[in-house]
Amino acid sequence: MPAKIQKLSIEPRIRFNCGRRIAFGPGKADLLAQIERTGSISEAAKVMDMSYMRAWTIVKSLDRGYVEPLVVKIRGGNARGGATLSETGRRVLGIYREMELSSRASFQENAVQLRQLLKP
Repeated sequence: MPAKIQKLSIEPRIRFNCGRRIAFGPGKADLLAQIERTGSISEAAKVMDMSYMRAWTIVKSLDRGYVEPLVVKIRGGNARGGATLSETGRRVLGIYREMELSSRASFQENAVQLRQLLKP
């Protein structure tokens, strides 16, 4: 009985740097997407199994690194506050997601060639 051939998946992880610091990468993209989905930095952190302090630190670093803040924060109090992406934040996340899709598509031909060289 021949061995079952495993499906090959290629997952490019794009990071772009500004000097020595990572300006944006997969973790920051996922955090922004969760903030947009949940409407909360705290809830986004919970979904990602990340501390609120770590999420807040990432958001602050993103806000410092771009011409405009990527996250709009609404103060708490009785109304419970919240957060959402700014227009710039949506643009950065959208551009990043397009880069991921483009890179996956460009790897497909190479993936076929690589698959042929792997053991089943």
